[in-house]
Amino acid sequence: MLFNSYEFIFLFLPFTFFIYFYLLHKRLATAAKGFLVFASLFFYSWWNIAYLPLILLSILFNYAVGNSLNENFKKVRVSKKTLLWFGVVANFALLGYFKYSDFFIQNLNLALSSNVGLLHLVLPLGISFFTFTQIAYLVDSYKGETAEYDFLNYGLFVTFFPHLLAGPILHHSEMMPQFASKWNMVKNYRNVAMGLFLFSIGLFKKVVIADTFAVWTNAGFDTATTLNLFEAWATSLSFTFQLYFDFSGYTDMAIGVALLFNIRLPINFNSPYKALNIQDFWRRWHITLSRFLRDYVYISLGGNRGSSFATYNNLLATFIIGGIWHGAGWTFVFWGFLHGVALVVHKFWSRFGLHMPKVIAWFITFNFVNIAWVFFRAKEWEDAVRVISSMFSFDNVVLANSLSSKLSFLQDYGITFGGWVANVDSDGGKFLLPLLLLGFILILFFGNSNQKLKSFKLSYKTALFAGIAFIGGVLSLNKVSEFLYFNF
Repeated sequence: MLFNSYEFIFLFLPFTFFIYFYLLHKRLATAAKGFLVFASLFFYSWWNIAYLPLILLSILFNYAVGNSLNENFKKVRVSKKTLLWFGVVANFALLGYFKYSDFFIQNLNLALSSNVGLLHLVLPLGISFFTFTQIAYLVDSYKGETAEYDFLNYGLFVTFFPHLLAGPILHHSEMMPQFASKWNMVKNYRNVAMGLFLFSIGLFKKVVIADTFAVWTNAGFDTATTLNLFEAWATSLSFTFQLYFDFSGYTDMAIGVALLFNIRLPINFNSPYKALNIQDFWRRWHITLSRFLRDYVYISLGGNRGSSFATYNNLLATFIIGGIWHGAGWTFVFWGFLHGVALVVHKFWSRFGLHMPKVIAWFITFNFVNIAWVFFRAKEWEDAVRVISSMFSFDNVVLANSLSSKLSFLQDYGITFGGWVANVDSDGGKFLLPLLLLGFILILFFGNSNQKLKSFKLSYKTALFAGIAFIGGVLSLNKVSEFLYFNF
């Protein structure tokens, strides 16, 4: 079930909200939690009920292993380290089977000139997110950093529907106490107001802004066979903005829905395109994934405890793993490699205490991120090369026909006149250029959703703002599309 659907907004969400708090009002706390788990599993099963047993088995397995590791159950006869490895490997095996089987077979066929048939498995929604969440739980249980939690609270921690399909990646220490707290079992009208406010902003981001940029992104990457200089940059920037407003929109909606139930999910975005270096970018973009990679991959590899060379290798390995986590393809691997190299360069640069003007630092950071996103979005390596090569090819510059009378002398330098973005936008850039400019204005000069939530005051102004965003979003639901991160 999608957040940006009539079924969710007008049926599932209000029904779940009122039944949950009705049961709490009747002092049936256990029944209320049980209902919320059931509702979350129904929400998950709406897409494909065949994968319901998968998530249930995953929850049961990790709960049993986690409690054995933190010695809440009777001691088992194997060492804790062996049990941890068993749990982690089992989780990765499940994820690997569904997500990477065909990628492995394709590369095996290529290397051995064989013809092994592909499995064509459908990736279960949210498997990357609930797998990483539970791996973190196992590691923390091994370290003795988890307390005793009952199974219902654990089940709710994993399945809670606002985060289930596309994150944020949760940490037990920030969530489990909330599910156990009696103070969260009373309806909080301020949380309801803030939740609806944030949900409305996220809905507008997704269906009005992100899905508008998606049209130009898809045309440039999937439809056009050739691109001129401006079309290539329009394609890359459209995806850069689409991905931001799509994923941050989902996160806003997830945090907003969770607030309705008095649960505070962790912040996942903090104006990442304002970053002045690549390290700053990863402290702002997909914050919970960055935290996971730092705590459970980078530090486990040795972090910065060894030599500079070892630190650089650990950084590079961590971000290659991050690339692989996003998708089974060499374009994702290369995207992770690019970010790993950028962080190594940044770390090396920082050793000398060198600084550059903020405008230049922002310009370099943003353009690196924008260019790297091309590999993230491209379905095939050839698509990425086609877009990148056109972005830096100055022998394919096309200007709008309307400029031909004033700038005709440029033809002597190989510049032509015609449909300057015809392969990307059939309207000739009438909306594309203004919206790209608007995208820059929104990401650079406006406060983000987290800042608005901190300063939130219920007033006619905020109600009007949320109302306009909500109505604008609902009126655009006829062009519903999935959130991009559902694919990862």
